[in-house]
Amino acid sequence: MSAFDIFRISGSGIELSQKWMDAVSDNIANINTVRRTSDAAFQARYIVAQSVDYGSGQGGVEVAGAAYGSAAGHVVYDPSNPLADAQGMVRRPDIDLGDQMTQLIQAQRGYQANIAVVERARSAYESALQLGRNV
Repeated sequence: MSAFDIFRISGSGIELSQKWMDAVSDNIANINTVRRTSDAAFQARYIVAQSVDYGSGQGGVEVAGAAYGSAAGHVVYDPSNPLADAQGMVRRPDIDLGDQMTQLIQAQRGYQANIAVVERARSAYESALQLGRNV
C-alpha cells in the first residue's frame, strides 16, 4: 500500500456516502409526491455499493448502480386533491420516512468517519514532514 492509498480509499467512501445522502434526500423530498392513479408513483432510489479489490489494501468502494422502489406505491383516498380520479383516489410513493432517516444517519456517519480518517492521515503526514525538518 502506498502512502497515499488511504486518501484514495477514504475518498471513495466519501464519494459513496455523498451519493447515498443525495439519494436519501431526494426520496425524503418526494415522500408526499402525489400522482394520478393511472400514473406510476415516485420510485425511491437506493444506492448499491460494491467493494473494489477487497482485501488487497488498495481497494475502496464504488457505486455499482441504483435500485428503485415500487412504482405501484399506495393508492389512497384524497378526494380534495386535484389529481384524484372519479373515486377520489391518488397514488403516493411507497417510502417509509423512518427507514429513510435511518439511512440518512448511516450515510452521514460513513461520511464523517471517512473525513476523520483523511484528517488523521493528513495530520500524521504533516508530523512526519516536521520530523524531517528538525533533523
